[in-house]
Amino acid sequence: MKRGFIPPIDCLIAFESAARHGSFTRAAEELFLTQGAVSKQVRLLEGRLGVELFKRIRQRIVLTDAGRIYLHDIRGTLEKMTSATRQVMSFAGSEDVLNVAVLPTFGTRWLARRLPRFHERYPEASFNLSVRLRPFDFSVEPFDGAIHYGEPVWAGAIAEPLFQEEVIPVASRAFRDRHSLCTPEDLIDVMRLHQSTRPDAWQKWFSLAGVETDGAFQGPRFDQFTMISQAAASGLGVALVPKFFIEEELAAGTLVRLFDISLKLSSAYHFVYPENRTLRPVVKSFKAWLQEEAHEQQLDRETLLPQ
Repeated sequence: MKRGFIPPIDCLIAFESAARHGSFTRAAEELFLTQGAVSKQVRLLEGRLGVELFKRIRQRIVLTDAGRIYLHDIRGTLEKMTSATRQVMSFAGSEDVLNVAVLPTFGTRWLARRLPRFHERYPEASFNLSVRLRPFDFSVEPFDGAIHYGEPVWAGAIAEPLFQEEVIPVASRAFRDRHSLCTPEDLIDVMRLHQSTRPDAWQKWFSLAGVETDGAFQGPRFDQFTMISQAAASGLGVALVPKFFIEEELAAGTLVRLFDISLKLSSAYHFVYPENRTLRPVVKSFKAWLQEEAHEQQLDRETLLPQ
């Protein structure tokens, strides 16, 4: 990287703010500078780049084609710099900072509610949890580990199994009563909600229940379990959802379990971490704690029967 090609950060910040507001005056108010100072920084940047970034039209500024392209490219860079700075600042006062990538529903419905127990065991630790939906390169992303669902395959990483996913059929109490859902066969003729990454779940559940149907794949699809559980609770249809994701809804009665038939899917949740990096003590402790919690999850076989 040649330092001579990198413009001063103050100029980049002034340019981004002015472009976002379409005004040097508003940018100055945001940055606690004078309008003249912002205009000067933008002109310095234009001089450094050798291109015009704004057209000055009376009291207005309008991005040029070059300005639009440059704004698109540097905005992401500035956001990454801001995020990186905040993350480094989180290390202040503690060497035991844990950076973990999580799946959104797993993070909110399973992990977050259990974190106080880890904090009791490791009070010096602090957490940075970020959402990632797909495998990434640990040498590029600043994470100590990640929660992964699927097969134990992640390039450059070790995958430690936690537990398999087990889904149960649920619906709102009103939907169940309105459609008189008394047997698994009754689910053939009602709206079935699908999780898009588990497209064959209903087909497998019907097979497990001994029900023959050609329409197992019919019904709307949702990307996240939070969406599908909310849709089911609102009375849209029946859903197959992991029991540990909807414990609150089951306890509150907004969702009810329809039948005592649960489907254990072949894929599992894993804790993955880079294979070429020595694990810090806080990461080792977190991994061990996760495995203990997962073991308890496996032992928890309490069954909620239809009410």
